[in-house]
Amino acid sequence: MNPQELKGAIEAIIYAADEPATLDQLVNATGAQKEEVRQALDEMIAACAADERGIEIRRVARGYKYSTKPQHHELVRKFLKSLRPPVRLSMPALETLAVISYKQPITLPEIQDIRGVNCSGVIQTLLDKHLVTTAGRKPVIGRPILYRTTKEFLVRFGLNDVDELPSLKEFEQMAREALGPEEGIEIVAEEGAGEAGVEERAAEPQAAEAGAESHEAADATADEIAEETAGTELAAAGPAIPAEEETAEIEIAVTESAGTEAEVEQTAEEAESVEQEQSEGFERPPAEEEGRS
Repeated sequence: MNPQELKGAIEAIIYAADEPATLDQLVNATGAQKEEVRQALDEMIAACAADERGIEIRRVARGYKYSTKPQHHELVRKFLKSLRPPVRLSMPALETLAVISYKQPITLPEIQDIRGVNCSGVIQTLLDKHLVTTAGRKPVIGRPILYRTTKEFLVRFGLNDVDELPSLKEFEQMAREALGPEEGIEIVAEEGAGEAGVEERAAEPQAAEAGAESHEAADATADEIAEETAGTELAAAGPAIPAEEETAEIEIAVTESAGTEAEVEQTAEEAESVEQEQSEGFERPPAEEEGRS
């Protein structure tokens, strides 16, 4: 079998296979040497990498499989939605699957300790979808069942091995690219980052200066509002009276009031004396009346 015939045979096998075809399976099917098959695969992968090609050969689950290129995923997704409903996972199922994929093999109590909720139903859902399988029992008291991801998990997520899962550092980098750096947090550039790292570190003092200017503007606005309010209250109250004049007026008013009360008392005494004299005039003693008679 010449190299061109070998490439055609490998292409037909990979296309017809339901699961990724491994190198040993291709060698057994074609009868060629392992190095010849590996060289033919490398040439086919390089040929599919051209921009005009819509598919590529990828290493998935330790085998080879045809896959669409990332730039065509949106169009392919729209087409497939019209054919069959996609596999849907709830947020708890995705969280549980992520815990299993990073901590496998892992037991159900350990998963529940990490998530903080009961995961029995979610585990059963993942088992039904063949994304998770059992991996024996842990040699501890109670011998709980261990869980790990399956080959179907690698195929669904386009991974060759679980080692290709992004690390926490890569997750942080993707989050920063998607959401941007938070204000006030310094981003330390990695080695070789160059000017990009310097610009990121310089972003924090600029943000701090902008915050200080905004606080100063807010304080100035508050002072202006306080002055306007005070002026309005003074205008409504009328002209201000000095404290000394106001005190003098109060003392004069008190003095006048005291004088008026004294006059009232004197008038009352005079009226009382008059009444007494009149009573004495009209009520004469009997001796005086007898003398006159």
